[in-house]
Amino acid sequence: MMNLKNDLFLRACRKEFIERTPVWLMRQAGRYMKEYRELREKAGSFKNFYKNVDLSVKASILPKQILDIDAIIIFSDILTPLESIGMKFEFKEGEGPVFENPIKSIDDLNRLKPFNVQDVSYVGEIIKGVNQTLSREIPVIGFAGAPFTLAAYMIEGKGSREFKKTKTFMYNHPDTFKELLDKISDMLIEYLNFQIQSGADAVQIFDSWAGHLSPKDYKEFALPPIIKIIKNLKRDYQPVIHFTKGVCGFIDFISESEADVYSVDWMIDIKDAKSKLYPKAAVQGNLDPVVLYAEKEAIKKEVEHILNSWGKDSGHIFNLGHGLMPDMDVEKVKYLVDIVKDISSKIRS
Repeated sequence: MMNLKNDLFLRACRKEFIERTPVWLMRQAGRYMKEYRELREKAGSFKNFYKNVDLSVKASILPKQILDIDAIIIFSDILTPLESIGMKFEFKEGEGPVFENPIKSIDDLNRLKPFNVQDVSYVGEIIKGVNQTLSREIPVIGFAGAPFTLAAYMIEGKGSREFKKTKTFMYNHPDTFKELLDKISDMLIEYLNFQIQSGADAVQIFDSWAGHLSPKDYKEFALPPIIKIIKNLKRDYQPVIHFTKGVCGFIDFISESEADVYSVDWMIDIKDAKSKLYPKAAVQGNLDPVVLYAEKEAIKKEVEHILNSWGKDSGHIFNLGHGLMPDMDVEKVKYLVDIVKDISSKIRS
């Protein structure tokens, strides 16, 4: 498979034989690593960081060097392609992304520009750089934010807890909201195809905010654009991972997106996720990241529960239900990776 030295992650995505469960972690390159903080300081702003190919390649490969994980997710941000279509935003310390021109009305949709993949050429260079630097040791995962999640940022103008503006727009102007989701979908098809052409071995679609919808609204608004994206990706062997935070309300029909892997959070037991999704698809997850603040014995117990609940079948990729946090202890993260490898090897021996 593209001459990879370790293709365990890809074999698990395809539900083929694996000697142990592969493991990688969302936000595995982050502020909890001092090496990452040093790179971030060199970059100045966060935006400068993810647009700088050299620094982004160095950040991307830190988890391989420090944790010895089984797949690299490139260092980037889900908002990256939005600048190309005319959305202006900055990352503010302690606040996250803030948009200076959020979408407030139907007219605002008309000012969105066509997506130009050349505006994100650096993302392709980061993928190539990681593959080159690691000499194709492990697979590289590209990614994008899902249409609903990106639309929510564009309408709210920043992160939110209630998503009042987004939902009000969605309920008052359902057809226009769907039109916005469709525009974002077309952009993401081109963006993800570009990442695959640049050498990504898999792509993950992050629907981080879709869990704030009711199952009915998720099925009407958030799911159809993901179905469209996955259907239009040009790929040979590259699997697609569909991640939705707050997945348990949608677990009965989420597989309609036809992804190869579903990444689930900790609000559903992995055994239940398996019974609903497997063997049609592989499953990724689903440790609660907060477990990593506990003692090592507690971490081990939770890992054992997840791995034993899944059992000996292939088709499971160990991950968190969401991302690592900035104040986590790198030693405990390393311990987590090590015990996943150790326990899963014993389960399969």
